Amino acid sequence: MAVAQLTEKQEVVILLAEDDLGHARLIEKNLRRANITNKIVVVHDGQAVVDYLFASQEGEEHRPLPLLVLLDLNMPVLDGYQVLQRMKADERTKRIPVVILTTTDDPREVGRCYDLGCNVYITKPVDYAQFSEAVRQLGLFLSVVTIPHNR
Repeated sequence: MAVAQLTEKQEVVILLAEDDLGHARLIEKNLRRANITNKIVVVHDGQAVVDYLFASQEGEEHRPLPLLVLLDLNMPVLDGYQVLQRMKADERTKRIPVVILTTTDDPREVGRCYDLGCNVYITKPVDYAQFSEAVRQLGLFLSVVTIPHNR
């Protein structure tokens, strides 16, 4: 099985799905602080995630599939659960790792996300400094994780 690390010199896209513009900027800023230099594409609703992921397969402009998706659950149009379910049900996207980044810490919702196929579930701290530190630590984790190539 071919694998890729985030630190390799290749076009590796991180798709960040976050409807809160402040959170999106903070996530990107702290990933950069953790030396993540990959292209980060930010979208603000679940339908935009689906459009991005499936555009290249449906004849629209070619977009590389992201290496991983950072996904908020509480988004407009399609929520994170719907996006996750669609991704994991499709052969083209089922192996893309999904990191849930959300304020929801209900154990039933955590279990639901893992049942749907998420790879990591992170609850966003409410405190700004804690949130920044949590994202920085996520960046450190992403810098060493090995992930399957998209097919």
